[in-house]
Amino acid sequence: MSFQDRTDAGRQLARALAGYKGQQPVVLALPRGGVSVAAEVATALDAPLDVILVRKIGVPFQPELAMGAVVDGNEPLVVRNEAVIRHAGIGEAAFQGVCDSELAEIERRRQRYLGGRERIEVAGRSAIVRHCGPRACGNRRSSYSRFRSLQPTASR
Repeated sequence: MSFQDRTDAGRQLARALAGYKGQQPVVLALPRGGVSVAAEVATALDAPLDVILVRKIGVPFQPELAMGAVVDGNEPLVVRNEAVIRHAGIGEAAFQGVCDSELAEIERRRQRYLGGRERIEVAGRSAIVRHCGPRACGNRRSSYSRFRSLQPTASR
């Protein structure tokens, strides 16, 4: 399947998910690329749109190497890669320092993207999750861990 752009991808996806219209689904997106696709889906399904903000916790001396990830929420979810932490010789204080910085960035972005708007309640609803593509694999896995904790009735 090919798409002209992310808007076209969202419209095509919305057609494929049309059966969810009227079932009060919620659409969740991972910024940045997933939001434009998810917005088209949410509009077509008359569904609310929210974001799942995820930040990589990089090794201090090699920030592109993930030693974990943190996902926003009322109680943030921290996913640790113990093998990387151990191999890189990262102590708990160093891990927590980077984690705290990433949590602050998540909060900054939540305020920037959503202002003071409350998170959308997902429990008991069908949820459709959109991410930006295959390159965000680690963030996607972390966001799915958070997503499962929100207790949707079904997901796509």
